[in-house]
Amino acid sequence: MAERSVGLRDVLILAGTCVVVVMGAAVVTSFLPADAQSVVFKTPVLIVVLIGGTAVALWRIARPRREARSDAAAGDDGGLQDRSTGG
Repeated sequence: MAERSVGLRDVLILAGTCVVVVMGAAVVTSFLPADAQSVVFKTPVLIVVLIGGTAVALWRIARPRREARSDAAAGDDGGLQDRSTGG
């Protein structure tokens, strides 16, 4: 199976997802009480979250994709078929 290259569509989807996540974090933070907001803004919580998200995205991009099973392998039940009907 040929490897699929990363195209402009994939990059735009990832970039759009990142923007949505950051905007969502800003909205969620605005609903927090003032004390919780100060913790978010005065500690490296956001930096840790963004680094973690970036690491996950890069890991998913870099790992090899699983190959689809062939039809022959999909029908193989490891010899557990009922053979009592002959044949």
